[in-house]
Amino acid sequence: RIARSLRLDHGFRGYIHLKTIPDAAPELIREAGLWADRLSINVELPQDGSLRRLAPEKRPETIRAAMAQVRVEGEAARETSHTGRRPRRFAPAGQSTQMIIGADGTDDVAILTSATRLYTGYRLRRVYYSAFSPIPEASAALPLVQPPLLREHRLYQADWLLRFYGFSAEEIASATDGGHLDLELDPKLAWALRHRGLFPLDVNRAARELLLRVPGFGTRTVERILAARR
Repeated sequence: RIARSLRLDHGFRGYIHLKTIPDAAPELIREAGLWADRLSINVELPQDGSLRRLAPEKRPETIRAAMAQVRVEGEAARETSHTGRRPRRFAPAGQSTQMIIGADGTDDVAILTSATRLYTGYRLRRVYYSAFSPIPEASAALPLVQPPLLREHRLYQADWLLRFYGFSAEEIASATDGGHLDLELDPKLAWALRHRGLFPLDVNRAARELLLRVPGFGTRTVERILAARR
């Protein structure tokens, strides 16, 4: 209703990102996707077992079914019918999700592995990580101490490596201790220090995939190097 009001009543042409309730009726999710640019269906926690234990009122199967619907609806909206007409746009900016970090004992490698499955299985555009924050009179099953915010930051950096730098969760895991990212080093530098045998690189000859793994080289820097090389 909010998205529809913004678009129709006020001529709004900005970006609308709606959080969707997983157990909403399929027709409501479909309606939301027709008016919003992006839909967010939160998995809440990185592992199904944690969700069942800490939030028993929510079901992982329901969340995944809603995410699957958004993916299917979005793919269908990009297809042209036999008449040559395209259907109405459906969440053109895709879907995202959020998971709480530090509410259970899941380590960073498991979190990144779960994020990888979400990216590949549901074509998510973004996974957001939110550090757990204790609240008064919460369940005794929840921790009393908030995880360091730097952990959330390192996960975002590692997620960037997954999406734009060609790293896999297994490769990032090779630079962790006990499954957790180093809070003192960014994940790319930590990986490079564990794989010193690959360096130094000849920037005049190294492949793009290897240049992207040099600490301090961003995607734009690598593209400039390749252009200058030619």
